[in-house]
Amino acid sequence: MSMIRCVFSFLFYTLNTLFWFVPIFICGLIKLIPIKPLQKLMSWIAKQCATMWVSCNSINQNIFASYNLNVTGLEQLKAKDWYLVIANHQSWVDIVVMQRLFNRRIPFLNFFLKKELIYVPFLGLAWWALDFPFMTRTSKAQLKKNPKLRGKDLETTRKACEKFKEMPVSIVNFVEGTRFTEQKHSRQNSPFEHLLKPKAGGVAFVMQAMGEQISKVVNVTIHYPGGIPSFVDFASGRVKQVDVRVEVMEVSPNLIGDYTGDAEFRVNFQAELNRIWEEKNQQLAELEAKTQ
Repeated sequence: MSMIRCVFSFLFYTLNTLFWFVPIFICGLIKLIPIKPLQKLMSWIAKQCATMWVSCNSINQNIFASYNLNVTGLEQLKAKDWYLVIANHQSWVDIVVMQRLFNRRIPFLNFFLKKELIYVPFLGLAWWALDFPFMTRTSKAQLKKNPKLRGKDLETTRKACEKFKEMPVSIVNFVEGTRFTEQKHSRQNSPFEHLLKPKAGGVAFVMQAMGEQISKVVNVTIHYPGGIPSFVDFASGRVKQVDVRVEVMEVSPNLIGDYTGDAEFRVNFQAELNRIWEEKNQQLAELEAKTQ
């Protein structure tokens, strides 16, 4: 039965994606016309279509892969504010859980994506039309070989944030930079038992580009009592519960500064992020203890 559910669930996801892809992509094409009011209108329509896309995905989950969403901390959220959403990252399931959780509660979630993901069939072009920023990850070796690449991510972030200033948006950053695995955890020698080390650059660049406009920082902690699932596990209905803890944080002026050029600010920013990660790790430890 789980495999039958998985097949029908994937079919529903596929048909739903293809259906909403068409108007979203058309909006993206029209936005290429350099007329500001038209571009703003097309962005709004594309976001409304994406909201319906997420709503239909949630219906799919209720029918074929129902699960209990155990969540706290949603009371302060509003649909017309600008948010920076930070979260731990364990599985692709994180994304659909967050979309379901925040759909219509806050503005549509915009994720920072690796540039390679633009080639994902249909989804890549939909993300492009929805103004998701595509980032080029530059390694230390590449920077050493070509110093001109330094600051490329900051410039991409700045350009994306210029678009985000036109209407309320929720900017999502998976601060660890990649999904948690035991191998990555061991390789990093992470001091956090349940988390990888947080990377401050992406969050700092967003705050530097539009910190004055961000209403709140939404700190999200996701926990899977049955163990970290694959998307197949999720679509098959094997995930019975997902725990989510949401903390709405004020934007401190101490978090807005020149992360690239100010060494003291960079150290302080990383220290603040480490403090948040220590609290998140403790929260995950407490949730894990409840499942044992």
